[in-house]
Amino acid sequence: MLRIAVQSKGRLFEDTMNLLAEADIKVSASRRTLLVQSSNFPLEVLYLRDDDIPQSVASGVADLGIVGENEFVERNEEADIVDRLGFSKCRLSLAIPKEIDYPGVEWFNGKKIATSYPFILQKFMNGHGIKADIHVITGSVEISPGIGLADAIFDIVSSGSTLVSNNLREVEVVMQSEALLIANKQLSDEKRQTLNDMLFRFEAVRQAEDKKYVRMNAPKARLKEIIEVLPGLKSPTIIPLADEEWCSVHTVLDQKRFWEIIGKLKELGAQGILVTPIEKMIL
Repeated sequence: MLRIAVQSKGRLFEDTMNLLAEADIKVSASRRTLLVQSSNFPLEVLYLRDDDIPQSVASGVADLGIVGENEFVERNEEADIVDRLGFSKCRLSLAIPKEIDYPGVEWFNGKKIATSYPFILQKFMNGHGIKADIHVITGSVEISPGIGLADAIFDIVSSGSTLVSNNLREVEVVMQSEALLIANKQLSDEKRQTLNDMLFRFEAVRQAEDKKYVRMNAPKARLKEIIEVLPGLKSPTIIPLADEEWCSVHTVLDQKRFWEIIGKLKELGAQGILVTPIEKMIL
């Protein structure tokens, strides 16, 4: 039985539960119980604060954890990064009042910076030879300059709307962050096998993202041209029809080029184009 620590609330919690659901790992989303067991997979979920997850995995309280890269790097705990999950993306940035002219990173010399990430910030400042007064606070870091508590902030930025509403502007991006799957370094062989089974499911979900399964009737006379415009995984499936001059073509298209390719197919005579979403894809 694997134990995975996940954030007990917030966007990362929602994204994590969605991933488990898409991987057909059934877990109750109720957080009234600290520890919840899956009903169809050898996994139990431990709900924790995000900043407690790295230590819980490093110490063996949990075998795995899903945590923001920002928290993992800040806590500096010994654990393996097993997978980058691609969701809950953000960045850690330095921001200053928008009316201030910013000449470069040297502006921060002697300044007071409010942050919840002193380890990452200090490492950045050391790398640039900057001596700043790092003021550690939790909660609403972005209000610090407005109330005279600090000259600047170092915090998570997603859309940037919070900075704008507090009359701040982003001047230095220190690191990018996304959700990580981390693991204890001493996992048993049995637990690693279960982990591999879970990773297989995660990959199947990821491969299906932004993909569409497309079926169409195509004139055989234009079949070669149609195949040339299809960026399928390997090659499209061709199925004969009762009408010998037509065939059925099945393929997978990426959402990014979907309408462009569909337009070309119509120009080449494809008809009865049927598009369905893909839940899982195993390569």
